[in-house]
Amino acid sequence: MANGDDDDKEASFADMMGDIKLITSDRVVSNKPKPYPTPRQRDLDEQRVLQELSHPMIEDEDMQAGDVLSYCQPGIQKQVFRKLKRGQYSITTELDLHGLTRAEAEVELIDFIDYALTENIRCVRIIHGKGLGSNNTGPVIKPLVNRWLRRRDDILAFCSARPVDGGTGAVYVLLRSKR
Repeated sequence: MANGDDDDKEASFADMMGDIKLITSDRVVSNKPKPYPTPRQRDLDEQRVLQELSHPMIEDEDMQAGDVLSYCQPGIQKQVFRKLKRGQYSITTELDLHGLTRAEAEVELIDFIDYALTENIRCVRIIHGKGLGSNNTGPVIKPLVNRWLRRRDDILAFCSARPVDGGTGAVYVLLRSKR
């Protein structure tokens, strides 16, 4: 009679298990679908919006050709900024944005700054022009350069160049060094 009890228990156990299949592998299989990759452009757009929200608005719509550009991050010594204004830092390389559209100028500026940072270049000159060739609305690229440079954390300071280096049509830019 012991065999009958065992047979009943096995049948009862088999009924409880129903359609369960025997596991032949000890590997864990995830049934969750893989997340879709986030497009890089959307990340860049979100970063740009966050930067715009975190930086105060820069009133540059009425910027004129002869207006002086000047910016210095908090914590930069006055003597360092004074040397930059006087053109006392060695300019290793420069970028000329004359004749470019807004979109082209932004791409060129970003690529140029990134290149300078990877080469550990500390001071550069960016020629944006005075906007004398622009229509009656004033300079186009100059206020954009002002805005773009202020938004970057790797820009320590910038100011309009001395007259021999382009005056109010160019800026000296002091970059953060690699750590």
